[in-house]
Amino acid sequence: MSAFGAFRYDGRRALVVGGATGMGGAVAHLAVDAGAEVTVMDRAPVDQPGVRVIPLDLSERGSIDDALETLGGPIDVLFSCAGVADGTPGIERINFIGHRYMIDRLLERGWLSRGSAIGMISSAAGLGWEAELEPLLEFLAVGDWDDAVTWVVEHGKADYLSMKRAMCAYVAAQARPMLARGIRINAICPGPTDTPLAQANAEMWLDFGSDYRADVGIEASTPEEQAAVLVFLCSDAAAAINGQTVVSDAGYLASGLAHSFEPATPVAEFLYGRFG
Repeated sequence: MSAFGAFRYDGRRALVVGGATGMGGAVAHLAVDAGAEVTVMDRAPVDQPGVRVIPLDLSERGSIDDALETLGGPIDVLFSCAGVADGTPGIERINFIGHRYMIDRLLERGWLSRGSAIGMISSAAGLGWEAELEPLLEFLAVGDWDDAVTWVVEHGKADYLSMKRAMCAYVAAQARPMLARGIRINAICPGPTDTPLAQANAEMWLDFGSDYRADVGIEASTPEEQAAVLVFLCSDAAAAINGQTVVSDAGYLASGLAHSFEPATPVAEFLYGRFG
């Protein structure tokens, strides 16, 4: 295979969960362009040419089971892109528990075989998971859907930050067992990205890091820019990358940690669990 060919998806079957709009929609578009046979699952209408569409409500276990029955066969790449903001009922299921349930069912059916890849969308809010590793590992050990929901509610973790941290910890914890099956798993932690969800929460999501972007002369990321990172991570070109959460925030948090952009330092130290 040529070096360029390693970035291609020709002959591969890709499933994009949450591929109607935003970063997931951009992932579906890029995967089609890269040669993949793409299926999109979402509860929102999908206006994407060249893809198969299966309705899915990620907050409902039965809906996931039904969607998999409709899918009907194996895939080579899973893009777990669906996510919602704080205040959304069932956020713990939509932002993590449902994604994990989907992965477990695909594995049980043998529909993610050797050579497959999983790419998830976490968030910069998911950083700092290492500082909460003990309770996160306790949560990840709860495999049953109902028990996992109960654990989250009882521990007051049904929120955006907690579920994104759970996703980052899950990716790290699954690096070895997934690779033993021949499957790679990675995630991206995007900075502010101009998606419909971000626009609906613009004061919090798009104002974050605006001082840094003004200082270096850039805008918030486009969905396509973030999608390109995720599509790369699931391509053969990224074969050596596994168990990683790649921070795709244009250097905001790195600059804060290194004190090269001091206004970001308190935020970076909080997110990375470093307090002096």
